[in-house]
Amino acid sequence: MAVPQNKVTRSRRNMRRAHDALEAGNPAECPNCGELKRPHHVCPSCGHYNDQEIVAQADEIDIDEDA
Repeated sequence: MAVPQNKVTRSRRNMRRAHDALEAGNPAECPNCGELKRPHHVCPSCGHYNDQEIVAQADEIDIDEDA
């Protein structure tokens, strides 16, 4: 089993962990609806990407309740 030869100081330990923090997201505004969305992703509220409708929204699809 590995045993450390010397004690790792709090400073050195924390310097090693300096890059482990979570980064905040970088939301961008959708040019179609104005909602915040992730960059380079389809807008979850309107389904547009790069001024084109990629995903049809559920309220636009006519669903037959009898089926």
